[in-house]
Amino acid sequence: MRLTVFCLATMLCLGTTAAFAGAPEPTTDEQKTFYAMGLTISQSIESFSLNESDLELVKSGISDGVLKKTPKVDLQTFGPKIQQLQQARASVIAEGEKKLGAAFLAKASSEPGAKKTESGALITTIKEGKGASPKRADTVKVHYHGTLIDGTVFDSTLKQSEPTTLIVSEMSKCWTEGIQQMKAGGKSRLICPSNLAYRDKGMPPLIKPGATLVFDIDLVEVVAKQPTP
Repeated sequence: MRLTVFCLATMLCLGTTAAFAGAPEPTTDEQKTFYAMGLTISQSIESFSLNESDLELVKSGISDGVLKKTPKVDLQTFGPKIQQLQQARASVIAEGEKKLGAAFLAKASSEPGAKKTESGALITTIKEGKGASPKRADTVKVHYHGTLIDGTVFDSTLKQSEPTTLIVSEMSKCWTEGIQQMKAGGKSRLICPSNLAYRDKGMPPLIKPGATLVFDIDLVEVVAKQPTP
């Protein structure tokens, strides 16, 4: 999460009521919208891994800002430290996710048919294709279903009527290596460790820093690059 997103979220929050304690159950559309704003803000600062006492301090800062009270800290001094704190908290999360991912990858690698790519991704054929294998310069049409190791879906094309079109060389390294081991008409499971996915930054709110990603990929068609006349 970028610092600018955090700042924007805080600015949005400053337009809401400061009555954090004993907030009523949202019943009107306006109240529900304010509550939704809070949920949106919580997602934008999820990478800070706030505990209850941290959250109380954040609430206090917002409340003082809304009510124009004298700040308890110098914003010019501590404002720049927000990003440093986010990076430190994200680093702790990433280490935990990497340990979980390594254990998941080790277990998956022992399953029949599992093969490691050159960079350390794991690919398992679910259904063997009969067509051509794509090359780096080719375009492919695919359906895919992306989940975290706990099964949480973060991206999927399965509800789309048409497959997604992608250029092999423009994919992530994990996909570029993995999909070249498939054949048209085939289906495979591709497991991407964090260093081949979103690394230590993640993609909040769903993909944590250091997260290992799992993709079930249907390679619908390979469109070979036509030679230049």
